[in-house]
Amino acid sequence: MGYVSAASVPHTGPHTGPHADPDSAAPDSAAPGAAPAGSRRSLAAALFLGSVGAAVVLLASGQVWAEGRAPVGGGALPLQAEGGDVTGLPTALAVVGLAALVAVFAVRGAGRLLVAALLALSGAGAAVAAALGAADRSALDEEAARTTGDTAATVQALTHTGWPYVTAAGGALILLAGLLALRYGRHWPAMSGRYERDAGPRARGAAAIDPDRPEDLWKALDRGEDPTRDR
Repeated sequence: MGYVSAASVPHTGPHTGPHADPDSAAPDSAAPGAAPAGSRRSLAAALFLGSVGAAVVLLASGQVWAEGRAPVGGGALPLQAEGGDVTGLPTALAVVGLAALVAVFAVRGAGRLLVAALLALSGAGAAVAAALGAADRSALDEEAARTTGDTAATVQALTHTGWPYVTAAGGALILLAGLLALRYGRHWPAMSGRYERDAGPRARGAAAIDPDRPEDLWKALDRGEDPTRDR
């Protein structure tokens, strides 16, 4: 009488039977939900940091960065220099950063990486330019020479405010937004392609277009359809 061997045959594939280990499929099932949540948080953070940073730079650049006095006759004339008088780079780079922040959502792939890099560089440049301008005196020296009519005149009792450092902090926020875009931007959504030409068949239930009715043509264009496609 023969015996049938009860030895189990090794199985290297995933268990799909009724006794499959539920823990083996847990990582795969949890992964799809984790990425969108993380991308939403990084997207919100980048938008907040970039917009707030640009607003801070634009606001702080319009404040007084340096104060001093120019000798005139037997007295002294008080002088002030705003951030825009010291350097215009932070303001210009903040505008570039805002444009790049919006453009991040208009492009995909390599284009998004390039725009994200531009966003980060704009923030870094604004921060560096503001930090270098914190100890600048050339703007007030030029104002002293212009005011007194003496090209050799220099400002006296020079003091600097804290606004250049506030501007630098705003640039740092733009930089952080750019770094977030570089790290997580590939998971962010892009702008809707509503007006992109659809090569497929017309959607079911779409209203027929009467070429003799201008209002139908305008409605079709508003839906992103080509009213001349079926003519």
